[in-house]
This record gives sequence, structure tokens and C-alpha cells, in this order.
Amino acid sequence: MKNKTIFKRIAACVLLCFMASCTSMPERAQPVSQFDVNRYLGTWYEIARFDYRFEKDLDNAMAEYSLNNDGSVNVINSGYNIKKKKWVSVNGTAKFRGDKSVAALKVSFFGPFYAGYNVIALEDYQYALVAGKNLDYLWILSREKNIPENVKQNFISKAREIGYDTSKLIWVKQDRKNPLKK
Repeated sequence: MKNKTIFKRIAACVLLCFMASCTSMPERAQPVSQFDVNRYLGTWYEIARFDYRFEKDLDNAMAEYSLNNDGSVNVINSGYNIKKKKWVSVNGTAKFRGDKSVAALKVSFFGPFYAGYNVIALEDYQYALVAGKNLDYLWILSREKNIPENVKQNFISKAREIGYDTSKLIWVKQDRKNPLKK
């Protein structure tokens, strides 16, 4: 009986540590301060990303952010799956990890499991560099389907300084009209 209790406590600690680690960011990354979530709301097109299993085979990827009544952010990610030849979308919720003026959030698309979503560079709320929980997750976003070369190069330089291998970036095609867009 005593061993079961100890096992349960260890399992709970491991789970809490895992969940906490999923909401962090790379060591040298700093989230944007003086962040205004209301200016960040709306449509963002994915210009580049590191590939990972949830976005594998997607082009024309985009995110739409809106404010929920409780202050959290509704997230709708969508894109065209080139292998399945169909549009897909997923709905999630983002919450601030602390001070709402700091762009350090956690996002969940699957129940109680959260991942880090950290805006680490922001150009006039038109272009954003977003870091995930570690150096395996990175996105370049734009309000338009393209990005000026100077902004792109600034974001790439910043990502390299943090420790990202930017040669792994996938440049996302934005050549279709998304029928799922509001």
C-alpha cells in the first residue's frame, strides 16, 4: 500500500514536470514585453516553420486568433494537406503563462497538454517570430502571405543567435485561398 502511494506521488511529479517543460522556451529566447494581445488577434499566415508531426505535409498554413470571454485566446490552425489533398483545421486555446503584457503563452489542442508559444520578435504586429518549448519548434508569421526580405533576415539572425538551426526551416507555400478562413 505504501509503495502505491509513493508511486502515485512520483507519477504526479513526473507529469507536472513534463507539463511545465512543455510550456517553457529555449534558454536564450526572451518573449516580447509590452505585448498587446488585442493587436495580435486576427489572421496570421505561416511563412516558415520547423517541420513536426502535427503540421507535416501542410502548406497554406495559417492561424486565426480571437479573444475568449475568460481572457484566453481561441486558436484555429488550418492548412492544406498536400498528401491527403484536403483542407484541415484544429481548434485550441492559448493562455498567458503569467503577466499578460509578456508574450509568453501556452497553447493546447489536446486536452490538458500544453506547449510553449512565445512571441520572441514582433514587427508592428505585422510580422512575428514564435518560439516553441525548445529548439525544435519555430515559426515565422505574417499578416500577409509574404514577408519583406529585411524582416525575414532579421528573424533568421535572431533565431540563429538563440541557437536555432535555421537551415531546417521549411518555407510554406501560400498559393491557395483557404475556404476555412472566417
